Amino acid sequence: MKRIELVFNKLKELTRDGKGIDAKTLAETLGLSRANVSSDLNKLWSEGKVKKSEGRPVLFSVVEDEGAPEEFETTLDRLIKENKSLVTAGEQAKAAILYPPKGMHTLILGETGVGKTMFASIMHKYAIEMKKMKEDAPFITFNCADYANNPQLLLSQLFGVKKGAYTGADSDRPGLIEKADGGILFLDEVHRLPAEGQEMFFTFMDRGTFRRLGETDVERKANVLIISATTENPESSLLRTFTRRIPMIIRIPSLSERGMEERFGLIKNFFREESYRLDREIMVSVNSMRALLSYNCPNNVGQLKADIQLLCARAYADFLTHKKESVRINSSELPNYIKEGLLKEIEHRQIWNRLIDINSRYFIFNKEQDKLVLQHIDEEDNIYEMIDSRVSELMSRGVTGEELEKTMQKDIEGYFTRYLHRVNDRIDKSTLKNVIDPLILNIVDEIVKYSEKELDKVLSSRVYFGIALHLETTIERIRRNKKIINPQLNKIRTEHPKEFAVAIECLKMIESALDISLPIDEAGFLAMFFVLDDEEPKSPRSNVGIIIMAHGNSTATSMAEVANTLLGAKYAVGINAPLDKSPQDVLNELKEYIKESANSSGFLFLVDMGSLTAFGKIIEEELNVPVKVVPLVSTLHVIEATRKAMMGSNLEDIYIDVAGISGYGDEDENSQERHQEKPRFAIVTVCTTGEGSATAIKNFLQGHLKFDSRIFEVIPVNLVGKEDIKARLHAISMEREILCIISPFNIDVKLPRFSLEEVLNLKAVKKIQNIIDTQTTYLKMGDTLKYMLKNVDGLKVYKDVRDFVMAIESKLNVKMDMDRLIGVTLHISYVIDRLVQDNVKIEYIDKEAYIRQHEDMYRVIRSEIRSLEKKYDISISDDEVCYIMNFFLQDNT
Repeated sequence: MKRIELVFNKLKELTRDGKGIDAKTLAETLGLSRANVSSDLNKLWSEGKVKKSEGRPVLFSVVEDEGAPEEFETTLDRLIKENKSLVTAGEQAKAAILYPPKGMHTLILGETGVGKTMFASIMHKYAIEMKKMKEDAPFITFNCADYANNPQLLLSQLFGVKKGAYTGADSDRPGLIEKADGGILFLDEVHRLPAEGQEMFFTFMDRGTFRRLGETDVERKANVLIISATTENPESSLLRTFTRRIPMIIRIPSLSERGMEERFGLIKNFFREESYRLDREIMVSVNSMRALLSYNCPNNVGQLKADIQLLCARAYADFLTHKKESVRINSSELPNYIKEGLLKEIEHRQIWNRLIDINSRYFIFNKEQDKLVLQHIDEEDNIYEMIDSRVSELMSRGVTGEELEKTMQKDIEGYFTRYLHRVNDRIDKSTLKNVIDPLILNIVDEIVKYSEKELDKVLSSRVYFGIALHLETTIERIRRNKKIINPQLNKIRTEHPKEFAVAIECLKMIESALDISLPIDEAGFLAMFFVLDDEEPKSPRSNVGIIIMAHGNSTATSMAEVANTLLGAKYAVGINAPLDKSPQDVLNELKEYIKESANSSGFLFLVDMGSLTAFGKIIEEELNVPVKVVPLVSTLHVIEATRKAMMGSNLEDIYIDVAGISGYGDEDENSQERHQEKPRFAIVTVCTTGEGSATAIKNFLQGHLKFDSRIFEVIPVNLVGKEDIKARLHAISMEREILCIISPFNIDVKLPRFSLEEVLNLKAVKKIQNIIDTQTTYLKMGDTLKYMLKNVDGLKVYKDVRDFVMAIESKLNVKMDMDRLIGVTLHISYVIDRLVQDNVKIEYIDKEAYIRQHEDMYRVIRSEIRSLEKKYDISISDDEVCYIMNFFLQDNT
């Protein structure tokens, strides 16, 4: 493209709105001299293709041609339209691609994760769209950091190598420059390119020629546009002779510099991409969108995209395992670091309201949609009809309204007595922050302010504390899928219409803020907080007492102190049982404390072992006080029990909740069997300084990783010798599958390995968590197949296929990545299901040649697959075997 054509096209692009542009601005945009641009503009004016204004400065614009074809929108145009902060970068990119005769070499600057690679790929698409490169023009990417510690190998990757150039160079091999001929070579982290490599590159940029490593007599040519990228200051990290040959430097702004509107657009696009990949609609709650808009995202667009992909993957896994009816993301399920974005409500509320419809519950992302679809809150025309229909439903079960009133009145009054009248000076606002989720406290602040304004009165602190504590238990009940029914709903509505109307609005505010759906019955409870606030408190009942008893000089008191410190109140009581103190003396101390406390609500005893477990029955009989005993104690149990007691829960509820932490209490037989099974997977920690160090790393991992201990286990191992460690790893692998190893040195095994430093600085923790999460997803496939296979038992097929795949991996000495593992398992399971119903065969093109090419693998799979054929009475053809081989070959390339 000639320079004058470049000037004309850019002028046409920049003056579409009818406004003209001066020669200086156009020249700066194109990166050309003003004199040349001015000369070209005047020539175009003399040809009648452009017009210019009178006066100074002279503004040029294109003469409109009504018969001219409509301009198409390029990929780069769309990027600029959706991301205003990239306008300058986009215009620079266009100039770099269109500059005659072959474009300008470019350096892209920006922080990690801003999208430098993506921007370079869009430049490549733009070059093809503008016919500057052919449709099949290559786009080759290379990260210089991958080979930074081996400059010779790095240069051979880029420039190619001549046979014998160095030890191991056993054949001539082309480099990436040759592969990129006619297209673009993108060098990421170019600052890691050694000085020798930079010099070779500026020679290539100057002359378009290069030599492979080791060549002296052959000079090669290639037409390649170089786009490089770095996170560093190019002045300090690159040779000046190199940077002088890069005329175009483009800076990509960080995510924090791009504004909320752009971030909103990125989030929408990423969800649309995931919808396309999953081939399914994705629903994202309004609060989840708010959190994604506002959370701290230090690794920029790359982290934002990865976080969204992870959220979608988890939601999709829940959908496949029938935990959810749709692929749906709610804020309650977000990781804490994303959820923290919701705490920026004051700072970002105006932006949220501008970008997000406050009457919406969910954003709906569909791969085919152009515009964003919102699911709005359904508002009933007559909300009282909802109440009446609820009462009618209960009456249809044979329970009359009058009987309901009499039956439930006492319980409902007790409910409010517990949550409103029992709030006292022991729980202040600072303490509440340790007990209640901050998101709940935020919405309580809002509804109290709103209610005071609407009711024209100041609510007491009892209402604030009461609603907060009540809401915490209500949400927990909903998450357990327990119904909330208020038989006095109609009575509250008719007797207290003003308070009830305010409560209805508060209900909507809670639903919107916390991404939950509350029944209308809950409005009746909220209304009662406003009504009863005018009454003087009745004599409150005392809360359930929490007493810890454990053997040792300070075991019990230490656990009580930790729980009380964390919860901000002196509540739990510890009674130590030193080994030299008789059980009777401990019991006498316990009796004295209970007599002095005069607590009628009862006590929960958390004890460790021995005679202490029998104290509950003795206290109940002698002092006539309700007692429950949990025959095992840890700090976690103490904290949860104390928290529940401070919130006003009754003795039975506290006992059930605390007992459920470790699974004691009544369990079915299947549950007991599960507890007796050994974990299937292991993470092994290896140390040379003794098993104590390995155990310390184990404890560290258990504190930072989330996993089901019935399935996963961290095993500490002390290193004696290299042969010893291999033997011990082999012994562990006979009982469990080892997921990864934590070790300060390399171990010659085909397993992911992380150093102690990577673990302790938390760099490896996220990777290990990802391995665990992926493996957990794979384990859920049995449940998925159970619902999706029609002709065979999904769980049995899953186990048989899993064993088949493991046998193939062992015999071929390969380890499949999780994506391929899931793929081959689903594929074989569906093949079996299909063949059981009918023997419809599929064809694999060039089957015989494919089998001859991979004869050894074919024999292994054909041999192992006979067990599946025999068990399910099916015949698996060679065509099917070839498709199965694909999975293992792709993994082994």
